[in-house]
Amino acid sequence: MTETETNAYDVVVLGAGPVGENVADRTRAAGLTTAIVESELVGGECSYWACMPSKALLRPVIARADARRVPGLRQSVQGPLDAAAVLAHRDYYTSDWKDDGQVGWLDSIGADLHRGHGRLTGPRTVTVTGPDGGERVLTARHAVAVCTGSRAALPGLPGLDAVKPWTSREATSSHTVPGRLIVIGGGVVATEMATVWQALGSQVTLLVRGKGLLPRMEPFAGELIAEALKEAGADVRTGTSVESVTRENGTVVAVTGTGERIEADEILFATGRAPRTDDIGLESIGLDPGSWLPVDDSLRVSGHDWLYAVGDVNHRALLTHQGKYQARIAGAAIAARATGETLLAEPWGAHAATADHTAVPQVVFTDPEAAAVGLSLAEAEEAGHRVRAVDVDLSTVSGAGLYADGYQGRARMVVDVEEEILRGVTFVGPGVGELIHSATIAVAGQVPVSRLWHAVPSYPTISEVWLRLLEAYRDA
Repeated sequence: MTETETNAYDVVVLGAGPVGENVADRTRAAGLTTAIVESELVGGECSYWACMPSKALLRPVIARADARRVPGLRQSVQGPLDAAAVLAHRDYYTSDWKDDGQVGWLDSIGADLHRGHGRLTGPRTVTVTGPDGGERVLTARHAVAVCTGSRAALPGLPGLDAVKPWTSREATSSHTVPGRLIVIGGGVVATEMATVWQALGSQVTLLVRGKGLLPRMEPFAGELIAEALKEAGADVRTGTSVESVTRENGTVVAVTGTGERIEADEILFATGRAPRTDDIGLESIGLDPGSWLPVDDSLRVSGHDWLYAVGDVNHRALLTHQGKYQARIAGAAIAARATGETLLAEPWGAHAATADHTAVPQVVFTDPEAAAVGLSLAEAEEAGHRVRAVDVDLSTVSGAGLYADGYQGRARMVVDVEEEILRGVTFVGPGVGELIHSATIAVAGQVPVSRLWHAVPSYPTISEVWLRLLEAYRDA
């Protein structure tokens, strides 16, 4: 029986994904001793099964689509993608699912890595069961930060486990291209993975329970992406539920609510996320295992002055970049409290993750891309703001026409007519992902419309859409 070791730190971080890494970085920069616990790969979901592999898969798809819209180039890119090369490119960006580089980075900042499964076993205490079965008890003088992220949520269909469905992990890490793929869902994972595998040679059937794709964005975003997927050859069906799934002689059979049988080689369920909190010992401190963890704007868990929940687990904004933002805020707040500094917790203060409420940006890397920040028109109206939406056809912008023949896209600016600031911005079209940070600055900075007139876009760029939006607002 291995003797239990006990180690004391200022801060213990549970989960070494990008969120946990950033908490550790900030607390170490403040001079606090920090332990970080990881049961899988250092770098987490984003590095190996989400952001990095999915975007590595999507980049060749988008580059080919863009090239096909450029005169003098389109004839050179009419053939199929080299699927093996695309998958190898993906493998490179996941470091072949090895975390040596990220472990080296943790060493460089002076954080101690403890590999194994970590569980809370009381206030300020985490017990780590290592790969060899040995236990180490880590105690935290100041804070424990839960940064364990989320996992794919599967529906409760009878016999689903026997089908061995894909989740986002299998969809981003598969080393073979299925001949036929059913994708269940209409959100970001569903649309991006439908885009990838259709382009790599799968016949994709996308089944969406709701009325359209990307329901959390402006309706036109999902409409334009659905049109593009259909044009690429995918079968997109909205208002379609799946009642049962079986695998018969290797073939997946999905039965819809109308009784139709759809066959495929693989089936991907992209139907939401659940918190990875079911086996981290929440019951030892009076919290419910498997629950999301509500926090204040400094990311501290309600009722526990030493416990922080950062990233997906708090359910504020399930996006890597937003989780890293929260991590910077949480790390600074932990350090301030530990050293007795005044907490700057007012909105937009150094210790308040205010952007989670009003200025969350997101890019969907489909063809066309969709990018949004802040509130949609419907969300702004529901929140009680007096707003007006201003729409512009992106094809009217000179830079868009130069970017691609037959450019199709749309932009929307949601303006608070009382305060004359932007509540939200949405772009849909090729290349618009690189536009969204300017919108994020305008929304987060609450830049008055009158001042935006002085932010002059370079000619001829797609960014001139800002001038068109302002003109449309002025002339309405």
